Amino acid sequence: MLWGKLREGRVEPVDLALCLAVDVSASVDYDEFGLMVGGLAAAFRAPEIVAACTAGPRGAVAVAVLFWSSAQDVAVPWMRLDGLAAATALADALEAAPRLPEAGATALGPGMAAALALLARCPAEAARLALDVSGDGAHNQGRPPGPVRDIGVGAGVTINALAVLNEEPDLLEHYTAEVIGGPGSFAMSCADYADFAEAIQRKLLREIERDFISV
Repeated sequence: MLWGKLREGRVEPVDLALCLAVDVSASVDYDEFGLMVGGLAAAFRAPEIVAACTAGPRGAVAVAVLFWSSAQDVAVPWMRLDGLAAATALADALEAAPRLPEAGATALGPGMAAALALLARCPAEAARLALDVSGDGAHNQGRPPGPVRDIGVGAGVTINALAVLNEEPDLLEHYTAEVIGGPGSFAMSCADYADFAEAIQRKLLREIERDFISV
């Protein structure tokens, strides 16, 4: 559901606020975009993800999705995932989201900055804050990602990354050095967008379940 679940006039707290920052730059063609968004939607329909979202003390997580390129656009605003119906609604919203902004440069630093600003606007108090960055290219425009990462970590955000290696085989090293940070942060990779769905589900489980260490 879109945010609106209230108790005594206040938004109910969540175990985790998670912002998904998704690369839609020119290196991501429309078929790859469909595989990426479809993989994310499939992950949130998976019983394991739904169970993880509701397993914490507060019984819910908050999720928002940002598409980034040379510019940034909120693809899905904050939603509270507290069961199958809400997770399915998020998956449906992802599949219906238009590809905005238009394809451009891989402005990873500005994309991360916009995602951190979106995290700061989460309407619920969250026990943990996480930023999930995914893409297939190294930063090439605007402010560099490293200092943005440091700002996020200083604000208590854990930043993780999924590198798609079809364009740049050494992208995982770039993400490890310049993107991830905070307690328990990690970077993962997949060979191509055909592998994205399986990889993003493993990544989401690891992010949502703090003690999930068998990935």
